[in-house]
Amino acid sequence: MQVRGVRKSYGAVDVLRGIDLDVETGEVCCIVGPSGSGKSTLLRCINHLEKLDAGQIHVDGTLIGYRRAGRRLHELSERDAARQRSAIGMVFQQFNLFPHLTVLNNVVEAPVRVKRERPAEVQDRALLLLDRVGLRSKAHAYPAQLSGGQQQRVAIARALAMRPRLMLFDEPTSALDPELVGDVLETMRALADDGMTMIVVTHEIGFAREVGDVLVFMDDGVIVERGAPADVLAGPTEERTRVFLSKVL
Repeated sequence: MQVRGVRKSYGAVDVLRGIDLDVETGEVCCIVGPSGSGKSTLLRCINHLEKLDAGQIHVDGTLIGYRRAGRRLHELSERDAARQRSAIGMVFQQFNLFPHLTVLNNVVEAPVRVKRERPAEVQDRALLLLDRVGLRSKAHAYPAQLSGGQQQRVAIARALAMRPRLMLFDEPTSALDPELVGDVLETMRALADDGMTMIVVTHEIGFAREVGDVLVFMDDGVIVERGAPADVLAGPTEERTRVFLSKVL
């Protein structure tokens, strides 16, 4: 994935101020930084939930959200953007499960509705994914019957059901009680071990150190520092990074 010169403003507020970022296939890129630094907005731009004011984003060589006509870019229709978005899984802070559907049907819904896959085939895949996140026994339960950590693992299975090339995680453990965080992080570790390309906005510094291939520190809409997690955490080169890490380590 390549991000080049991405800018995003809301009114007079510049949220992203020229972001350049490369994430190689199979890499885990962890993004840390204070609230309001633009981390979540960057993720939403990557899957075109937010329109860019400037710049371009490519995933596996495909321009996201736009098509090129000569020297000009034209925004895709919502239908075409949704088709692109189906290849980029996203897991939010809140679980956003459909409360009226069972766990199994939450996982099955998008591949059948969006990609028009055969329900029987999707159901078989969904059960395997629920196995993968340790929740096959909850297939016929409803979200309200699950803990927050279980709901987040269902959300991960739901995203994986679309067979994404890239997974985006927006602080996936921030809404969880501390004792529920471990199971979600373990699921994410297993995805990383399987070679899934991942961009993870997180406050879990231990996860970033152990699982991340690249650590990015953002502040005030720019990337301040990036590098191998062990190097950035042990010896940040930028003063702003040092101040931030002194408060979270």
